Amino acid sequence: MELRADSILSLSGQTLVAELLAASLLAVLLFCYLSGSVRRRPAPMQALMFHGACLLTVYAVLGPLNIKAEVSASAHMVQHMLFIVVIAPMWAICMPLPQFAALWRSRGKRYWQPLLKMVRFPMRLAYLHVLVIWFWHIPTFYVLALENPWWHLVEHGCFLLTAALLWWAVLHCNERSRPWALLALLFTLMNTGFLGAILTFASSLLYYPTHELADQQLAGLLMWVPGGMPYLLAAAWLGYCWLNGINMRDELE
Repeated sequence: MELRADSILSLSGQTLVAELLAASLLAVLLFCYLSGSVRRRPAPMQALMFHGACLLTVYAVLGPLNIKAEVSASAHMVQHMLFIVVIAPMWAICMPLPQFAALWRSRGKRYWQPLLKMVRFPMRLAYLHVLVIWFWHIPTFYVLALENPWWHLVEHGCFLLTAALLWWAVLHCNERSRPWALLALLFTLMNTGFLGAILTFASSLLYYPTHELADQQLAGLLMWVPGGMPYLLAAAWLGYCWLNGINMRDELE
C-alpha cells in the first residue's frame, strides 16, 4: 500500500508540474501577443478570437475537463475536439503572426518561415494531422498519454500544432490552392468520421478497462457528428468561394 501511495503522489506531482509548464507556455504566448499588439494593433475581432482561444485552452488543459478526461472517454474526446476543431481554427482565423513579428522582428523569421512554406500545401498538412490523430488513438499510445502527464502534454501539443497549421492552410488559401484545401477538409472529415464510427459501434472496450462501453461509444459519437460539423461548414464555405470565383471569371469573359 505504501508503494501504491508513493506512486500516486509521484504521479500527482508530475501532473502538477506538467500543468504548470502548460500554463507557463500559454502565458508566454499571451505575453508575446500582447506586447506585439502594442506595436501592431490587431482588429478587434481578431484580438477577441485570440483571447477566446486562450481561455478555451486554459479550460481544456487546466480546468475540470482535464480531470474528468482521466476517467471518462467522452470527456477526453471533448478535450480533443476542443483542440482540433475549436481552438485551432480560432487561432488560425485571428492570424496572430503580425503581432509576433512586430515583437520579434527579423529574429523570428527562422521560426515562422518554415511554417509559412508548409501552409502552402493543405493536403500535406491533412496527411500529417490525420496521422497524428490515428497515432494517438492507437490503444498503446492512448493509454500512455492517459497515464503519463508528460506524454499527455505532448499529445495536446501535437493536436494543437497540426490542427492549427491545417486550419491556417485551409482558411487562408488562395484561389489556386482552394481545391486542395477543400480536398484536405474532406479527407480529414472522412478519417475522423471513420475513427468515430469505430468507437461508436465497438462492442468492447478498446482502451481502458475501467472505462464504460457506453461512455466510449459516446466519445465516438462526439467525434463523428459534432466533431465533423466544423469541417462540413468550412468545406461549404470553400465550395461557395470556389464556385463564386468561377462565376465571376465567366462574367468577365
